[in-house]
Amino acid sequence: MHRATTLHTLISRGKYSLSWKMLPAGKSWESAPDWEEVTEPNAKRVRQEDQSDDEEQSSSGKIGGRRPPFTRSHKIQRSGGKFHLLIGVSGSVAVIKLEELIQKLYQSCPENKLIIKVAATKAALNLLETQDFEIDEVIYEDRDEWSMWRGRGDQVLHIELRKWADAMLIAPLDANTLAKIAVGINDNLVTSIVRAWDPRKPLYFAPAMNTMMWENPLTFQHRNTLKDLLRYKEIPPMEKELMCGDVGVGAMASTTMIATIIATVVRNRFAVYTACDTDPAPDL
Repeated sequence: MHRATTLHTLISRGKYSLSWKMLPAGKSWESAPDWEEVTEPNAKRVRQEDQSDDEEQSSSGKIGGRRPPFTRSHKIQRSGGKFHLLIGVSGSVAVIKLEELIQKLYQSCPENKLIIKVAATKAALNLLETQDFEIDEVIYEDRDEWSMWRGRGDQVLHIELRKWADAMLIAPLDANTLAKIAVGINDNLVTSIVRAWDPRKPLYFAPAMNTMMWENPLTFQHRNTLKDLLRYKEIPPMEKELMCGDVGVGAMASTTMIATIIATVVRNRFAVYTACDTDPAPDL
């Protein structure tokens, strides 16, 4: 039986969180009884130029083609005394560990010092739609890039996210996105952020793909481009039984391993800057 997957915004304790909800066959998200409670009542209101869409409401709506896109009034702002981590997710099945990864990151980093935003490829969103999970973080997608910009002076999303972030983590990094980054293709939000990335800021990537893809000579070449030319830092995959049933190298590194590495970056940043009590600088 066919079922449509939708994302509903739950409001809890003054924060917005994301939760997947399955609708029965023959139903659509427009007819969901609680839709009016959590989203704008009509598309026309969403498109209004003067719509209120500030940072505090930024996760309101739907993901994966369901929530209204962000508008030009949506602002991306840094918070003093915080480490701003941008997570890029691409179309590997390991993206289903996103909620677990975010939880591990918060647990591993200094309390109340980490802020996370997520940028997702279309393939990643397709995989996330199959899961039942709940997160508080904003997830940006390709269409937000276009809906937020209407002319000179408006924010360009991939540039604003690059400016916002102190570091970027791409986990998982699938073979397709790896290849795009290595050859300079930037045809979506995630790859555009990477192409515009400030080389003074750290960028970590955690590959995840089938073993035969991992062992392909092109993958070896692309990884070396990211590590040797672009100076990005790899968190290598591990060997285990993959989702397809094969056993071999290609599974994304454990969320504990990834969180430990990123937490070290965060702790080192604050260890350097605590004495002068300034906002973390982007060049360490």
